[in-house]
Amino acid sequence: MKTKILLAGLCVALVSCEDMNLIPKSEGNTESWYTTETELNLASNEFYILGYWQEPLSSAEQWSDNTTYRLVNRNPGSNGSVLDGTLNGQQYEVYALWQQSYKLIARANTMLENIHKAEGNVPEEILNRYAGEAYFARACKYADLTFFYGDVPYMEKTETITEAERQGRRPVAEVKELTYQDFDKAIASLPVSYGQSNQIHATKGVALAMKARYALYMHDYDQAEEAAKQCIDIGIYSLYPDFSELFLQKTKNVSEKIFVLPRSIENSVVLDSWIVKNGLPRNAGGYGSYNPSWDLLASYLCTDGLPIDESPLFDPHDPFKNRDPRCAKTIVAFGSEHCGYEFNPSPAARSIMNYTTGKIQANQDTRIVNQYTSYNGLLWKKGIDASWLDNGMQVEQDYTIIRYADVLLIYAEALIEQNKNLAAAADAINEVRARAYGVDKSQTDSYPAVSAQSQEQMRKAVRIERRMEFAMENQRLQDLMRWKLAEKALNGYNYIMLMDPQKELTDVVNKGNWFWGMTPQIDEDGLADFSALFNASLCTTGAKRQFPSREMLWPVPTHDMELCPNLTNNPGY
Repeated sequence: MKTKILLAGLCVALVSCEDMNLIPKSEGNTESWYTTETELNLASNEFYILGYWQEPLSSAEQWSDNTTYRLVNRNPGSNGSVLDGTLNGQQYEVYALWQQSYKLIARANTMLENIHKAEGNVPEEILNRYAGEAYFARACKYADLTFFYGDVPYMEKTETITEAERQGRRPVAEVKELTYQDFDKAIASLPVSYGQSNQIHATKGVALAMKARYALYMHDYDQAEEAAKQCIDIGIYSLYPDFSELFLQKTKNVSEKIFVLPRSIENSVVLDSWIVKNGLPRNAGGYGSYNPSWDLLASYLCTDGLPIDESPLFDPHDPFKNRDPRCAKTIVAFGSEHCGYEFNPSPAARSIMNYTTGKIQANQDTRIVNQYTSYNGLLWKKGIDASWLDNGMQVEQDYTIIRYADVLLIYAEALIEQNKNLAAAADAINEVRARAYGVDKSQTDSYPAVSAQSQEQMRKAVRIERRMEFAMENQRLQDLMRWKLAEKALNGYNYIMLMDPQKELTDVVNKGNWFWGMTPQIDEDGLADFSALFNASLCTTGAKRQFPSREMLWPVPTHDMELCPNLTNNPGY
């Protein structure tokens, strides 16, 4: 083999996978490996290492207008590089996505270069399947790269270090077409199912779903429609009946989850402790400091299908009443039981019920008792329950990359953007919405069904449906970017309760203005305006989000540009 050396970033990814521990060195190298089905299976397992898929995009929700974080609100201007306007090529988010993507691409290329060694030892159908998995992995990572960086280096073979150093950026239009070709090769080669013996490796439905998402992101709506419809027509996916239960760590191997990477306490693959501690309420031993935003709470429709500023059902003093059921299944409703404790962030609620003991105790989830709890009075509920307190707060919640509800809404949006078959688009939206209400989509008297309207009305319908359905699932930033709304939605303040909890008690609660003293206005893009509450001194501002136009494309990692002089940066960096 040619001599390889380890460098950071892109050049690491381009050299042989042997250097990155694709296989134990005691078991051979790429010259002696890939000759049996066992070896191919071991190599393909590497495609599904969690880090390749979750770093750093599992944090994307906190870069959107759906969330806020206590530490940031205490120190306005420290919103994190993506949302404080300081994104540059030396930061973790930029480097991690680039590096992890190219590492997985390198593994896929190594498989494709060497799979011929198993010919004669492994049936052709099996060889094609493993090649399909490699094409799938490569396609998914180029999909991420082109969406966030635009033009990127493209390679489809293992490169020497000299070749790697000469890499430049290939136009996004060319890489996109090559990515579609890889998806299509995967779709043609992968089985519909492996049965119960294999719940991780990519299938035909997984490849179709991920192609549909990528095509939607790249505004190729005809391709998104086709891939989504083919995925639907496979006929093995369906919506899980209980929206709340779907996201709990106990819910495994259900037909809605199309592409899932499991976590396991037994195998020491668990949810990051930062997420666990910051997501749990303080009454239960967590920090309660990573929170849904007021913007998100305001976005949920009322049960009549109208936004809060148009619906007579909305009560700003009881903001969870008469809302789409996903509101209280995503954000903890005031007065409800959560993780064994009553949740009430009001400064008037100095004590709450501990349902595990049946006794009243001090309320650690109100700032008048504990100054460090949620600054806006909200906590996440989606996917979080009392089981997070077990096993030393180790949580083995699956990492779901795409699910059937997404495919349905991709299909709907693709139709809407082409202004075709809007009745079918409405039907797909209604399937998702009806599940939230616990009814069949035909029971239109039991939920606010969407009817085929104008293209613009349908566009608004599918966009708000995505926000209500996918909150806390790391899709909001990408949605805002592709809808060209990021600069509007992500430039402005996070609104929170008054910083002095005693003042919150006297000026808001005691004057009958809890939780919101008036109804926030919702604009044509579904974005809430809290300026009237702020001007009336009924709330204050936390951290300011800043999203300059240059961040529609991320910078190329600085170190990679230093190593590869033909790499140029995106404008504005």
